[in-house]
Amino acid sequence: MALETPTKPSLPVDAAFMREALLEAERAASDGEVPVGAILVHEHTIIARGRNTRERKQDPTAHAELIVIQNAAQKLQSWRLTGTTMYVTLEPCLMCTGAMLQARIPRLVFSTWDPKAGACGSLFTLHEDHRLNHHIAVTHGILENESRNLLQRFFQRLRQQQPLTMN
Repeated sequence: MALETPTKPSLPVDAAFMREALLEAERAASDGEVPVGAILVHEHTIIARGRNTRERKQDPTAHAELIVIQNAAQKLQSWRLTGTTMYVTLEPCLMCTGAMLQARIPRLVFSTWDPKAGACGSLFTLHEDHRLNHHIAVTHGILENESRNLLQRFFQRLRQQQPLTMN
């Protein structure tokens, strides 16, 4: 089932959908996971949701974006997720950006940069690499403070629970 091309970006709509991704990130934090949440939208409807579950599943690939892609592909019975927009609270890594490219997701909206692993502008620009046959239009900074604050609070609590050791 092929999907239609996405509509033009709309910041109020983007903020509303990003709030949904933030809810997923908050659920991840409640589960003791790094608070990253994602949703996939088609024609102004959320078709898949996900959040990090790496710790619970002990799976290095259990990133929010990959869970969303898998759920959406299963729901739509198609690996081609054209006509969709991915909303995620943290800039995707190489693995997740690669999966979005493979799934032909045309648009990504993310909240905050990931200077240690980001592949959509921080460390790499995989989403617009001219050598690839698909590109992703990226919008960033939607609810950036909320996402950044959630991540900072999570890691601050984690550091307080685990004493630093010197080797």
